[in-house]
Amino acid sequence: MLSDRQRERYARQTAMSCLGDEGQEKLLDGTAAIVGLGGLGSAASMYLAAAGVGHLVLVDDDMVELSNLNRQVIYREADIGQPKVERAADTLTRLNPDVALTCHCEHIHEDNAAELLADADVVLDCLDSFAARYVLNDAAIALRCPLVHGAVSEMHGQAMTVMPGGSACLRCVFPRAPPERQTPVLGSIAGTIGTVQASEAVKYLVGITPLLTDMLFVYDAGCHDADHIRVERKTDCPACGGQG
Repeated sequence: MLSDRQRERYARQTAMSCLGDEGQEKLLDGTAAIVGLGGLGSAASMYLAAAGVGHLVLVDDDMVELSNLNRQVIYREADIGQPKVERAADTLTRLNPDVALTCHCEHIHEDNAAELLADADVVLDCLDSFAARYVLNDAAIALRCPLVHGAVSEMHGQAMTVMPGGSACLRCVFPRAPPERQTPVLGSIAGTIGTVQASEAVKYLVGITPLLTDMLFVYDAGCHDADHIRVERKTDCPACGGQG
């Protein structure tokens, strides 16, 4: 049952017919893992904490740098040189002290992915490396945990949701990784896509449909155009092709 304080805090959400008290209780009982605490992860984690997702797992091995601050709005100049997970956790605790936080100052790889994601009900891909994205994609599928992908470049962004056993995964859509490079981006684009990811995670935890499955949401801030591109699951996909 929601406390009086929670009823007041989440009143604008529980008033929604698709959410209500029952939906808010599901959020408070839910666990979301946010892998990557850059521009995408900053926006996604703050909106998930504000929405009252009860447990957030934060995964990132980077330190805060001055060049992060145009888009990674969870940090301040005073945080420079400190671990992102620690500074993000401090901001999120001040935003909503009811949210439990688990911090992993680690780079995700094949040997630790299953352990890092073990408690998650939904995983958010907020990374900036396709090699790491593939690891996360494969681990989420193996654990049968939904994955919400997001990516940005310059004034463009994209998002999709992977439901293991039923929808196209990241390898289906991007079978070969593009060359790794430092990606220029307008900070607000990272915020736009990060909030789309947070919305998808909230929808999944509550049970609101449809999700961005078998569909790549593409946003162009240059002309404020958004599109949905249908994608298909590949039966020979090395990650999800063998799941039914």
